Order: sequence, then structure tokens, then C-alpha cells
Amino acid sequence: MLRTTLLLTLAASASATPPDAALASRMARLALDCVHREYPNKIAHVLNSDADARPPRELTPAFYGCYDWHSSVHGHWLLARLARLYPHEPLAQEARRALARSLSVENLAAEARYLNGAGRQTFERPYGLAWLLQLAAELREWDEVDARRWQAALEPLEQAAVARFTSWLPRLPRPVRAGEHSNTAFALGLALDYARIARRTDFEQLLVSRIRDFYLEDTACPLHYEPSGEDFLSPCLAEADAVRRVLPAEEFAKWLAAFLPRIALEPTRVTDVTDGKLYHLAGLNFSRAWMLDGIASALPQSHPRRRGLEALAARLAEAGFAAIRAEHYEGGHWLGSFAVYYATRRGISSAGPSR
Repeated sequence: MLRTTLLLTLAASASATPPDAALASRMARLALDCVHREYPNKIAHVLNSDADARPPRELTPAFYGCYDWHSSVHGHWLLARLARLYPHEPLAQEARRALARSLSVENLAAEARYLNGAGRQTFERPYGLAWLLQLAAELREWDEVDARRWQAALEPLEQAAVARFTSWLPRLPRPVRAGEHSNTAFALGLALDYARIARRTDFEQLLVSRIRDFYLEDTACPLHYEPSGEDFLSPCLAEADAVRRVLPAEEFAKWLAAFLPRIALEPTRVTDVTDGKLYHLAGLNFSRAWMLDGIASALPQSHPRRRGLEALAARLAEAGFAAIRAEHYEGGHWLGSFAVYYATRRGISSAGPSR
């Protein structure tokens, strides 16, 4: 069954079309089962007074489910993406009902007030904010009445996220090269795709300049040091995946040869599926896979490394699909988003580098 699912997914990846409906339904169910599930909940919440001691559904009434704020945001992104790609499947109607429940004007206005509240300058920066911009991008590309209404309601929060990036990035002296939420390259890539879809040229220029400032002089990334024990992102591949968005193919190929002359990776295995941090390694297989696909896509068509990178991406994705276990909330609340991002080639099909 896994092999069949993977082959369908890979065939979709190769042609930039959606994965098969059965896989899409399975991934949608993971998000539907969590976007309005309030507990257990891990909040990163600054208390300014007793009045701030409130339940998650009151603090952030749109994105209170899926264990934490950023997982809720990309859970909603998953539902929007699959409903857009599968408008006639049963999953689409369920997804639309969930989106309508969350993305009301009142809920999103409260989210914007929360984000702009005192002491929250670093809230979900940069990972959750990057996923929020991906949700905004998905709604902007979805030419449908409800999607336009949801996008309009999301706009105050979208503007707040852009403002947060715009204030932070010029002051950031060095990139963060972690394998978890604080990684700068990952967020810059997602935010840049959003900026191009939304045609926000000033924001795009800022993101491109920061990618160039942070990474173009880098060489010999120590890929053999990866992964750390709780990574769900690859610092080396995330950097290359960001840089491929800003360089022409020939120039990128030259940069990649100096930065990662050899890419040899093995799938990661989760030793305890009940441990949320250890479960990160399942997501690492997916993020590595989509980053390798992105890197390969940016090389010249005849480049000798393309085929090998794509084959390695497929092998890593197979391990990722094998690790998704809906009965374990530690992974089920977020891994579906990573699987869908990979299978639908979101970071490749959304926007290409400026030439």
C-alpha cells in the first residue's frame, strides 16, 4: 500500500499535478481532526497581566487547534490547498466548512490584535509567520468567492506578519542556522514565494537582499553534521533552497558546487513516535525531499546532478510517508502539512526566481 501511494505521489510530483485523491483525503483528515481541537495545547504566550490568563480559543480564536499556533496555521493552509486542488472531492466540502469556521472577520481581527499586542514582537517569528504568509498566498491564488472572502478577512493579520518581517530582517545581523523553528533560510523561502504571488515588490526586494547578504558567500556547508537529534529542517538544504529562488540557473549551479559539492543522505528514523520532539525527524524526511526537489528544479535542465537529487528526494519522502501515524497526535497534528507541501510541489510551482 505504501509503495502504491508513493508511486502515485511521485508521479504527481514529476508532472506538478496534485497527488491522488486517496492520499489527499488521508492528509486532509489529519488537519480536520486537529484544527478545532483545543487540547492538548502548547502556547508561547506572554502574560502582561492576570487578564491574559485565558484559554487558547479566546487568545487566538482562529488558530487555537493542532497543539500550537504554527501547526494550526499550516493545518489551515493544508485544507485550503487541498480544497483548491480537489474542488469536487468530499474532502473539499469538509475543508471549506472548517475554513469558514476559523477564518471569520471577527476571529482574524482578534488574531491581529493578539499578534500586535505588547510583548509579542517575537511571537512565532519566523516560522509561524512564514506559514501564515503561505496561507495568505494560497487564498490569493484560489479564484473562488469564499476564498476571496477569507483572504480579505485574513489581510490585517497578513499585513501584521509582513510588518513583523520588515521590521526584523534589517536588524538581524546573522542568519539563524538551526534545524527547527528559528531557521532563517526556511522562512525567507516561504516568505519570498508569498511576496511574488502577492506582488509585493518592496517586500520581495527586502527578502532577496537578505538571502544574498546572508548566504551567497557561504561555501562547504557541513552536511555530514546533520541532523541534530530533534531537527525537522536541514540547515544546509534550507539555505540552498532559499538561494535557488534568487539566482539564475547557471549561477546557482556554480554556487551549489561550492556550497554542497556532494549530497549524501539517509532517511531518518523515529525511535519513539510518542515523543513529539523525536517525531521531528519524520518531518525532516519530507522537508529534505521538497528542498532537494527545489534545488534540482533550479539547475539547468541538462545538469548531471538533477536526476540523482530527485531520486534521493523520492527515497526520503518514502520514509516520511511511512512515519505518518494518525493515532499519534505528536506527529499527526503537523506531518500532513509537510507531506502535502512535498507532494504538491508548493515551493516549486508557486513562484520562480527573478531573472
